Amino acid sequence: MVDHAYEMLELLNREAPAAAFEEVVRKARESGMSGAALAQLTRARDQSLGVRALFVRRQQREAGLAALVDTARDLTLPYDVDALLKVITRRARLLLGLDMAWVALDDPESGCSLVRSADGHASALTIGFAVPLDGGVGKRAVDGASPFWSADYMNDQSFRHSKVIDEVVMAEGLHAVMAIPLRHQGTTWGALYVADRNVRHFTPDETSLMSSLADLATVAIEKARLLEQTRYEVVSLEQDTSRALDSSMTARRLREAHGRLLDLVLGGGGLGNLASEAVKDLGGTLLVRDAAGRTLACPGAGLPELDEAKVRTALLDAHTDRQPRSAGDGVWVASVAAGDEMLGTLVLATDAPVTDHRLQLLALTAQVTAVVLLMTQGMAATEGLLRDEFFHDLLRGPSLSPTLIAEQSRRLGLNLDEPHVVVIARPEGGIQGRVAAWAASYANRHHGLKSVDGDLVVLLLPGTAAGDIARTASKELSEVLGKPVTAGSAGPTDSPAGIVHLYQEARRCLDAVAALTGPGSSASPEELGFLGVLLSEKPNIAGFINDTIGPVLDYDDQQYTELIRTMEAYFASANSPSRAAESLHVHPNTVSRRLERITEILGEDWQKPTQALQVQLALQLQRTRRALNQERRRQNKQPIS
Repeated sequence: MVDHAYEMLELLNREAPAAAFEEVVRKARESGMSGAALAQLTRARDQSLGVRALFVRRQQREAGLAALVDTARDLTLPYDVDALLKVITRRARLLLGLDMAWVALDDPESGCSLVRSADGHASALTIGFAVPLDGGVGKRAVDGASPFWSADYMNDQSFRHSKVIDEVVMAEGLHAVMAIPLRHQGTTWGALYVADRNVRHFTPDETSLMSSLADLATVAIEKARLLEQTRYEVVSLEQDTSRALDSSMTARRLREAHGRLLDLVLGGGGLGNLASEAVKDLGGTLLVRDAAGRTLACPGAGLPELDEAKVRTALLDAHTDRQPRSAGDGVWVASVAAGDEMLGTLVLATDAPVTDHRLQLLALTAQVTAVVLLMTQGMAATEGLLRDEFFHDLLRGPSLSPTLIAEQSRRLGLNLDEPHVVVIARPEGGIQGRVAAWAASYANRHHGLKSVDGDLVVLLLPGTAAGDIARTASKELSEVLGKPVTAGSAGPTDSPAGIVHLYQEARRCLDAVAALTGPGSSASPEELGFLGVLLSEKPNIAGFINDTIGPVLDYDDQQYTELIRTMEAYFASANSPSRAAESLHVHPNTVSRRLERITEILGEDWQKPTQALQVQLALQLQRTRRALNQERRRQNKQPIS
């Protein structure tokens, strides 16, 4: 039996086929083995086959992940949308070894989805084919916002069929069909379909693999659209420049400089070469920064000391107006943007007068820089959109599984296992373009997330001091707008599921701060005393008591004194030491000495009206808590009849 067991291990080591394990049992049976020994050998064979199957599944999973990585690398190349869709359908079909794949994007005007790319089709499913939205696996996938598949489409009655789709399935001879929705910022663009001409059940690993491919495809499609938009903007700019060249020497020089920059980029030049070439015509010093404020290039003379507050203000105006703006003292700022997404900043510092020609050249340099960043950073232009969508999901509650949250956090460079706080700011005058741009910049600089909810700016920022973080953010936004900003905050939490609760608590705190002090104030529940306890979704009664009278409670426990009892009698007698002494049956001097000791412990302000109210509430809560504990202990001691 031992020799046969070793033989099983040797077969596993050689990665032998399943038939080889069966052969060992057959030979043992023919050699006369029977009874318990044969049963043990059969069990060893079954266990070995199970281990072999596990190795096979792992190899398949590793192969799928490797193919997905290769696909992600392919999708970062600068394709146009149609070429990109061809790559996506080809990869989708090959990832699982399927017979067919196609992408259908929604067309609101026609009320259906149009096939934009297909791979492996025979005849029926061609480019431009209209897929109805009233049935099929695609509708189930879109309605459920998750992949949906059928092992045998025509014989599956678990979903509503569509006559048009059924005809295509029959014409192509398809059986197994899976649809994966393509979603971006909560909106469904269409669906990616894969199909096989055999009956096939998709495993969870295969479904997850196709879902990951759909996520990559969505980001890549958005990147391709942004690249097309950028190219269109560059072409439009070139056309405008060409018309101006006929009548202006300045415009001619502008076109030549722009052409040099484009040629440099198209020839493979990086940001350093681009900035060095641009500064020849701009003069002074040119600083190139990314969205987080890190320096990417800085050719020219030494950069003067910058007023970062003025630079941020000018950047918000430049991003909103799409024109360079002055930050004072010969410093000009231009936004490097693709669509509404801010990719970086150009800062030009010069002592010479800045003409319209130089400002136009600075704007052109910003546009070309955006192209370089898009080409070199791949999906960087869409990262802000993905971060916003992820934050929206967190604020809606734990709709995502912890595994998906952890994976998305890793992709976005976030660590939600560390403490974070939620800050909600309400600027006077409502949300403007500058506010939204500031929120994106601030969240990027502080490695957080942002969202705009009506007239509110919501920030998720790392840290533990919710009140200080709120004051810092509202102060900067107030300086940018020149208007008061009211803010409420809550936290910290190190659980993604707790973010929605912090959001609700911060909303209540914001409303309370606005009602108590008016516009321009900031606070967290911990800074509002007993009002913060009322506002909190999970009131920390013990924490409030400890923060207010905890040192006195500790002193009584350690010194066997009656300071708490003296405080209760003192407040009950309308702050009269003599009447308190009567109720305590002690000398008035004893009460006075005890009050002096309390002052040493709590400070001089404990008897002032505001603090005294907090102390009395803490005493009442402590008295109630003590009484409830005594009642619970008494009930626990009663015998059970």
